[in-house]
Amino acid sequence: MMKIKHLLILACLTLSLPMAAQKLFTLEDLNFGGTNYHKLQPKNMFLTWWGDQLVETDVEECKLIDVKTGKKKKLFTLDDINKWAKSDEEANRYVRHLMNATFPYPDQPLVAVGNKKSFLLLNFMTHEIVWQDSISGQEANDWNNVSKATAYVENHQLFVVDSEGKKHQLSTDGSREIVYGQSVHRNEFGIDKGTFWSPDGQRLAFYRMDQSMVADYPQVDIFPREATYEPDKYPMAGMTSHKVTVGVYDLATGKTVYLQAGDPTDRYFTNIAWSPDAKTVYMFELNRGQNDCRLVSYDAVSGAKIAELYRETSDKYVEPMHPIEFLPWDSDKFVMQSQRDGYNHLYLYDKQGKLLSQLTSGPWVVQQMLGFNQKDKSIIIASNEKNAIQRNIYSVNIKTGKRTLLDNGRGVHRAELSESGQYLFDRYSEPDVPRNIDVVSVSSKEKAEKAMRLLTASDPWKDYQQPIFESGSIKAADGVTTLYYRMVKPHDFDPAKKYPTVVYVYGGPHAHNVEASWHWYSRTWETYMAQKGYIVFILDNRGSENRGCDFEQVTFHQLGQIEMKDQMKGVEYLKKQPYVDADRMGVHGWSFGGFMTISLMLNYPDVFKVGVAGGPVIDWKWYEVMYGERYMGTPQNNPEGYKKTSLINKAGNLKGKLQIITGYNDNTVVPQHCLSFIDACIKAGTQPDFFAYPGEEHNMRGHASVHLHERITQYFEDYLK
Repeated sequence: MMKIKHLLILACLTLSLPMAAQKLFTLEDLNFGGTNYHKLQPKNMFLTWWGDQLVETDVEECKLIDVKTGKKKKLFTLDDINKWAKSDEEANRYVRHLMNATFPYPDQPLVAVGNKKSFLLLNFMTHEIVWQDSISGQEANDWNNVSKATAYVENHQLFVVDSEGKKHQLSTDGSREIVYGQSVHRNEFGIDKGTFWSPDGQRLAFYRMDQSMVADYPQVDIFPREATYEPDKYPMAGMTSHKVTVGVYDLATGKTVYLQAGDPTDRYFTNIAWSPDAKTVYMFELNRGQNDCRLVSYDAVSGAKIAELYRETSDKYVEPMHPIEFLPWDSDKFVMQSQRDGYNHLYLYDKQGKLLSQLTSGPWVVQQMLGFNQKDKSIIIASNEKNAIQRNIYSVNIKTGKRTLLDNGRGVHRAELSESGQYLFDRYSEPDVPRNIDVVSVSSKEKAEKAMRLLTASDPWKDYQQPIFESGSIKAADGVTTLYYRMVKPHDFDPAKKYPTVVYVYGGPHAHNVEASWHWYSRTWETYMAQKGYIVFILDNRGSENRGCDFEQVTFHQLGQIEMKDQMKGVEYLKKQPYVDADRMGVHGWSFGGFMTISLMLNYPDVFKVGVAGGPVIDWKWYEVMYGERYMGTPQNNPEGYKKTSLINKAGNLKGKLQIITGYNDNTVVPQHCLSFIDACIKAGTQPDFFAYPGEEHNMRGHASVHLHERITQYFEDYLK
């Protein structure tokens, strides 16, 4: 009896104890520069294809994965690789991990790995080095797996090292003003590199950019004992831009020819592609006004112009972002992406430039062309056909145009195809799914239900106090267009309370903030703010990406104006919610979002009590030519647009608390923006706060990002709560 009594007392005491408290997040947990950030990301796998065989490339070993059963078989270990390569750690000839290992030959047991001194091909069956170079780590390194030649830049000069190790110097006049083999046009138009090997690896197309005529922006390095001048070539809207030409180097002859494209002044050359026989170079050519785009072919031997295959014009702008791609089974036909019907879709052409068919159509966009399935003669794409905020994978039959869904029809999917295109691995998430990885057989007879699951990631936040993530839609300021939002609420949200609310905004082209991925694509800073008792609201206004030309181009020549009207529709929605404190409303954004933050603060000074603007554009006449002129024209041909969108003359409207933050060495939105606005505020008698990060560029890197987000948070804590 006494024993039972004691048990009852113990049970009562246990029930009276509070449940174990869930952990609270810190910025070291949530911010990508934080010390604990990577431990709180959903579990992932490093995967690559070896032909049609799937390989997991882990830190310590590579494993072959059966695409039907998921069973793993060890191929080799990191110790094996270093043993076979006769690595020398002290000489930096030591492979540190296998996460970047690739298998460039589908029919050979060769793995490509690198160390700080060289790039190696190892036969993991015979344990021998098959080939290596000694130029690993050079700038713009571009290796071709057919010829085993490598293009690279060293001390501003462009070189090619052939498979025998012979070094060929392609340029002698390279400098900070004459740039070879690197990205041009400030990474616009889908450009992310400057060298392009032919399919057989015998010819190299490359960019040469003369920017000697472009004005220098006077960046300064403050860290030496005496600060040093580090100018950056920065062509501002309406001012003199650089000139780009395209050369073709022939390994066999050692000669270079330049494509005879005519005077490069005020023209853009982009999306370089090769014919399968390596005899023809294709590129899209765009006028400076960016409203006249042409696909042109050139003879790779002589550089002579062959033909203009396609032309597209617009009363606003044309934006080529993707090179043409030839069908693997028919070298006379290629696929081109275009927004000519209002949405980005695929078109099939023959090499004479005759349109054969439009392969996809509808009020949705092809977001990516992943490649080809040669067996089914289909193209594998990612699109938002299912829903504007989803990304799903389809196969598109070349002959019929029939589309077959290859995934579960939900969420946001990012896939990579095997060599033949018969398989893909699919990483995806949904609002309540952190990450899954499936292997899918790409066949019209297969269904997504038959996908083989490789990974189901558990919730890495399960032990933490999580906010409430919601998504919905409202109508834009035109009363017709659907806009999507995300709302993040405190974990203990009480609809009877009133909460301070922060609108996070970007709003510019080529970006979106809301999608049907984990937590509705929420930025982790929003979780930190919700934990501190705020509601955070995010709306994708018109002008953002993946919604078609009318949606994206409505902002033409008046950046920020339509976007503000849509954001204020979001504010109207918030004010109707009984739990939103309309007297405690803030706004925050970075880059274009910084421009939007200050625009909203100045145009609606009685709505927003507090704002934090990072790296903000203040006047588009100080932004670079390619991006700025696409959307705004030039200050000369659109003076009213530049005047309307400039924030300089509105500095006197500032009423709330505004903090402006910039990287002291920002080479994207140069400091002239922030400093000019501060000068205007001084003259107008308004009082913004200002903070600069020495040595940082447009985005704070490493642990500085933790400091940045603590600063942003503290500003709202000080003035909005």
